[in-house]
Amino acid sequence: MHPLRPSPDETAIGSRDLTRWYSRPGRWLSRLFGALADRLRNVDLAALLLIAVAMVLAVAATMLAGEIYEAVSSGHGISLLDEPVLQWMVEARTPGFTAFVAVFSNSGGTLWMTIITSAAVTVVCWRWKRWTPLVLMLIAVSGSLAMTVAGKRITDRTRPPQALAVPPYETSASFPSGHSLNSIVIAGMFCYLLVSHLTSTLARAATITIGVLYAVAMGLSRVYLGHHWLTDVLAAWCLGIAWLTVVITAHRLWLTQHEDHSLRPDR
Repeated sequence: MHPLRPSPDETAIGSRDLTRWYSRPGRWLSRLFGALADRLRNVDLAALLLIAVAMVLAVAATMLAGEIYEAVSSGHGISLLDEPVLQWMVEARTPGFTAFVAVFSNSGGTLWMTIITSAAVTVVCWRWKRWTPLVLMLIAVSGSLAMTVAGKRITDRTRPPQALAVPPYETSASFPSGHSLNSIVIAGMFCYLLVSHLTSTLARAATITIGVLYAVAMGLSRVYLGHHWLTDVLAAWCLGIAWLTVVITAHRLWLTQHEDHSLRPDR
């Protein structure tokens, strides 16, 4: 099996065949991607082009979200929860738990998240003898980082007061929360990769549950420590889920076209 071609383990999650599209929009998208792959005469190139366009749209959507946030953040809507939630978490702090949360939250920073993710991806690639985990993770993380940078630059939102924050203090813009966005994308991508190789329904459910709890805990830790407002985290979760959906859909389209091409008698 070529390490850049789909393996049987990748094409299904339990009884769910990832190369079959049951909804009308899904079938339309599959046909559209198939036409693009045929025109380019290269499925891999078509997938890369789709991801490139999607990344541009994701960054543009993040900038638009930042503009909308700026327009509605003057004390209206869900932003009214920011200060009460932060104050409640500050009052709930205890020295021991705060120290634990700080260590956990730091693991989601650029340095430690890069080390942990790189090690995990290396192990998975080595065990599966596949490059798919590395390629998908690079695409997913590149998009989440681009959205984080774009969102921070367009909003330049001020973080919560340092008097309410736990050191070390953050200096970059507050919106969106980079820890929250990157952690949900990385955890979500690991869940997607792992569940396709797990045969037990219980194991798949446990994997997804752990991934969700990790992402939620990372986001809430940023508010607990006073490094972000609640809306920074909520926006990051929404952006992260949207980007994960794009990457996973692109991967499914890639799998579908390889499956279709392998069934054609002239291939």
